[in-house]
Amino acid sequence: MKNKIKELASNFFEEIVQIRRHLHKYPELSFKENETSKYIKNILNKWKIPYIDNIANNGIVVVLKGLDPQFKTIALRADIDALPIIEETNCSYSSENYGVMHACGHDAHTASLLGVLRILHKLSNLWHGTIKFIFQPAEEMLPGGAQQMISEGVLKNPEVDMIFAQHVFPDLEYGKVGFKSGKYMASTDELYIKIQGIGGHAAIPEKYNNPILAASDLILELNRYFIKKVDNRNVFAIGYINADGSTNVIPEFVNLKGTFRALNEKFRYASHKYMKEISNIMSKKHNVTIDFNIKVGYPCLVNDKNLTNSAIKLAQEFIGRHNVVELPVRMTAEDFSYYSEKIPSCFYRLGTGNKQKDIKHGLHTSRFNIDERSLEIGMGLMAYLAIKS
Repeated sequence: MKNKIKELASNFFEEIVQIRRHLHKYPELSFKENETSKYIKNILNKWKIPYIDNIANNGIVVVLKGLDPQFKTIALRADIDALPIIEETNCSYSSENYGVMHACGHDAHTASLLGVLRILHKLSNLWHGTIKFIFQPAEEMLPGGAQQMISEGVLKNPEVDMIFAQHVFPDLEYGKVGFKSGKYMASTDELYIKIQGIGGHAAIPEKYNNPILAASDLILELNRYFIKKVDNRNVFAIGYINADGSTNVIPEFVNLKGTFRALNEKFRYASHKYMKEISNIMSKKHNVTIDFNIKVGYPCLVNDKNLTNSAIKLAQEFIGRHNVVELPVRMTAEDFSYYSEKIPSCFYRLGTGNKQKDIKHGLHTSRFNIDERSLEIGMGLMAYLAIKS
């Protein structure tokens, strides 16, 4: 079976590359993936493969049955949305939607999953069970598309036993894949803070309450606190400050935006409470009003140990032991974590880097790209995991 899958992955490779390039050329933001969804459905219609659409608006599900469909049901998920980034790759298939770019590789995820579907559809008389192919919108923006698809029954009818997803990884060279059993990625929450003081002329301090001082004090105090929490790995970071004053103008308002990430859910929610408490203290200290809003995001992503350890062995069989590496814990986040809360899950990384070809730029950057040869490995390996797990 391994050789059959590899042969088909090779046969379908050029077609999947062209699909990826089309998706890359026409990226769409979260919750706006209308044309992307239509394009995927056009491909499925061309292949004469039935599907269910309009799940979480632009989501699509294909249910593929092999021999003995009740034997097990495995889901495979790819995200389809892009990011608000101006592309600077200068490749022939660069984004034509200015200011929007597939800078997180969701074009590759979608194309690869279509390749898996093509392979397993061709071999459907040789494997047992049912496979659900989930094309999910809106991974990049809270509240995320996964939660909505789950609420609309994507893991039901038939009941899904386990789920896989792969994600491109430029830090890993083409030809390799990476796994992490257990806790792998952090939770993520967005912070929106509005501080209101009393503005005025900078030369007359007795007539104003400077919200910038309150903002500075708040940031430094929270930063000091979270840095000390070495037993609970976390990230507290403010990435946006807007005060709109001038050299001699103290503004009335300061707006802050940031992120908080943690690897322990109990610590995460205790930290929410602590941030609000410190904000109240700073409000009184500086005689300002502080509105500290926490937009709760994705939970920690936990890979099922048994499923992941089994997947590692299967990956070693498929591409060789030396090409399968163990990954460190990451403080980035993924809404695939919602699936991992419901059923045994495995989220792994597909090596897409190639330093010799200058394919080394990170995810969420304007020059991100992949070594497209990784698509052949990606669709082949995921097909193998789906029928062997």
